[in-house]
Amino acid sequence: MNLSEKIRVVDNFPKEGISFKDITTLIGDGEALKYTIDIIANKLKEKNIDVIVGPEARGFIFGVPVAYALGVAFVPVRKPGKLPCETVSLEYNLEYGTDFLEMHKDSIKKGQRVAIVDDLLATGGTIASVAKLVEQVGGEVVSMDFVIELTELNGRDKLEGYDVESIVQYDL
Repeated sequence: MNLSEKIRVVDNFPKEGISFKDITTLIGDGEALKYTIDIIANKLKEKNIDVIVGPEARGFIFGVPVAYALGVAFVPVRKPGKLPCETVSLEYNLEYGTDFLEMHKDSIKKGQRVAIVDDLLATGGTIASVAKLVEQVGGEVVSMDFVIELTELNGRDKLEGYDVESIVQYDL
């Protein structure tokens, strides 16, 4: 199956000059969604993963079913104030300013093998921050898996030293 045919491209959204990759058409097709989850889960089967981590919110869409397929835990990474218990937090840089990510402090045990799953790899800043959170609590990031990669934004450069996989690549 050619997954790029299942992803709607919307030009000039959310603003002029942006070519938005819309996954709602992919997840709205049960066969394509299953195929996508199976690809990611099959790549991770041999890596002895203990935990799948997914950043808010589209990382939840793909991360939870991958965790289910592997029979492992899922840990959400959220914006500040969304998790009810003690958290670890990390500030990271955006194009114009900063943002924060949080994860429950006790969600990953020292030495657990972690795969980070998300819909899109763009500049790599958010995922690099997620990896730092995982490592801050003692987890080992063994894989980063994406449905889409925007190759011209060079997100892989920020993720040097990690095993990075993507299914569909776009040159902006």
